[in-house]
Amino acid sequence: MPIEVHKPGLSTTVQDAGRNGYYDVGIPPSGALDQYSLAAANHLVGNAPHAAALECVYMGPEIGFTEPATIAVTGADIPPRLNGEERPLWESFPVAAGDVLDFGFAKAGARAYIAVAGGIDTPVMLGSRSTYKLGGLGRPLAAGDVLPIGKHSGDFAGRVVPEELRPALSKEVEIRVVMGLYDHVLAPEGRKNFLGSIWTLTPVADRVGFRYKGSELELIERTPPFGAGQDPSNIVDAPYPIGSIQIPGGVEPIILHRDAVSGGGYMMVATVISGDLDVVAQSAPNTRTRFVEISLDEAMAARRDYRQRSQRVADLFA
Repeated sequence: MPIEVHKPGLSTTVQDAGRNGYYDVGIPPSGALDQYSLAAANHLVGNAPHAAALECVYMGPEIGFTEPATIAVTGADIPPRLNGEERPLWESFPVAAGDVLDFGFAKAGARAYIAVAGGIDTPVMLGSRSTYKLGGLGRPLAAGDVLPIGKHSGDFAGRVVPEELRPALSKEVEIRVVMGLYDHVLAPEGRKNFLGSIWTLTPVADRVGFRYKGSELELIERTPPFGAGQDPSNIVDAPYPIGSIQIPGGVEPIILHRDAVSGGGYMMVATVISGDLDVVAQSAPNTRTRFVEISLDEAMAARRDYRQRSQRVADLFA
């Protein structure tokens, strides 16, 4: 039951929950930037939460179905249309052979997820179907591509994720962070400005990193370690956690996301908590962002809350 790609959209890729276990050799996890929306879309069509779906950015693709299927669209408010008629987000609905799915203009958020019952059945590479363009593991969709769909059984049309379990999409967000490992390189005033400023997301916001503009941050007077480079924010090379925030030269913080390099020589002043990485993923350019410091214990509690919320969606369709 293949899907035919008529128009690929701005950037549409196959993503699942990601590939783990290779970051130490420079291969990032990739996978959906908004893991909650991916899992919800899969639950709506009867798939396992980690199954492969389509992630589209700002603009949806146009795809045709060669056989009947059940699909769902979650994430950003990019209205799906079936044969020109708008269909609901966060609900599963049937499509017939010959139907064409396309999308209206994005109203809020940045990334939508299209799940199909059976899952996108592209080849598994290093344990995942996720696209990692920089590493040559797949590529964005192109017109004329044909996507195979896995086998499935059951009728899953008509499932709905209730409003209270759908994430808010806003142009003003707070991102919770744990400070460190190199926040000591910030001068006291620089640290205060990092947490006290409102930052604006630039158009440089992709699967590798999200760059923000705002205040220039004061760094302490120091000589970078020998061999580390001459930028005042340089350090001896260190591993980069997903969600870590680096500030080259003390300007324009960059949040590294799921396709980021595994290490390098820029200080990391903070790390976005795992429960807020989806919020970053749904930030569109010009989103006004404030970084809020929390403790490690609070971060762990937030992670539990995130997992419980995800489980609530799963339990709806168990």
